[in-house]
Amino acid sequence: MTIEYVNTTEKLDILCGKILQAPWIALDTEFLREKTYFPKFCLLQIATPDWVACVDPLAIDDLDRLFDAIYQPNIIKVLHSCRQDLEIFYQLTGKVPGPIFDTQIAAPLLGFQENPGYAMLVSSFLNINLSKAQTRTDWSARPLSAEQIQYAADDVIYLCEIYQKIGDQLSELGRLDWLKNDFKQLYEAELYKISPENAWLKIRGKNKLTGKQLSIIQSLAEWRESTAQNIDRPRNWLIRDDMLIELAKLQPVNLPDLAKVHHINERFVARYGKIVCQLINEARQRQPKPLYEKGRPPKKTQQQEAILDVLTAVVRIRADENSLNPIVLATRKDLEKLLLNEDDVSVLRGWRYEMVGEELKGLLDGRFSLKLNYDSVEICES
Repeated sequence: MTIEYVNTTEKLDILCGKILQAPWIALDTEFLREKTYFPKFCLLQIATPDWVACVDPLAIDDLDRLFDAIYQPNIIKVLHSCRQDLEIFYQLTGKVPGPIFDTQIAAPLLGFQENPGYAMLVSSFLNINLSKAQTRTDWSARPLSAEQIQYAADDVIYLCEIYQKIGDQLSELGRLDWLKNDFKQLYEAELYKISPENAWLKIRGKNKLTGKQLSIIQSLAEWRESTAQNIDRPRNWLIRDDMLIELAKLQPVNLPDLAKVHHINERFVARYGKIVCQLINEARQRQPKPLYEKGRPPKKTQQQEAILDVLTAVVRIRADENSLNPIVLATRKDLEKLLLNEDDVSVLRGWRYEMVGEELKGLLDGRFSLKLNYDSVEICES
């Protein structure tokens, strides 16, 4: 199949016409973010069973028509592990395209492990071992070689074949509709928004901080995130997580104290020292936000452990009956949440609820009971 390299407005117009005629398209992106905060969009690969194209966003100033075509709601967008690709679309347009079909989410319904890698699917469905020759390619460099373009295009060419095979097998099993709720969650814009005020939640070691220390880490993390966004540089290029933790513990309130902090960068002190000290002083006067992230769950009783074992057994039975990996149905952590009567549990939604969630909930509520014999387990109404 000839790969069309789209690097002019005229070629882009022709491609958009093809996209608008397609019921579905396979998509993939190449980007860099080693030196930037936001991913640098370097290449977009698009394919159907009939054609394949690589769009060069660095050569075309206006991509609005392309996004208008891709975002058409009657065109299914097929991707693998789509979160990073959708993040780029969201940052460029402020919207998430739909509908989406993610092969990483769909494949476990055919018995694959949770979150299977793309190379695994290519090998399993197509008996092809993906080349790793271009894994360290600088996709922002121009011109791209024929080998680089072929490597990039192969991803969507194979994705077309995998999508059709997965779709056919799921249709035969009557499982295509099971994916609706899982895919619907991908359209939530909140997944792709980056909120500086919540940046502290991702810092390791924060759970050991209390009082003024916690307030300081919250303030400094928010400042670092906002600054990294404004200058479009990786947050750790400003200051690393471990140094933020150190500042929260030592609480330097003036430039001389800040300069004495072990391993602090002199250029950082010169450029940002005043604002950092000001933030520390202000944070020391405030109560910290509650530490929403849960620490270690309370130790479970032997009775609770036994109940979890029973629930796990039921999940394994239903997974085996449906040729699924049990983890795809429910993890041990999911079952712990269920035992604590939490609502936000995947096994209480969609196809998982129909397959096993209702039974698990019924067992905990006393509406169902287990009947055992030597070679089978039955779930009966109490």
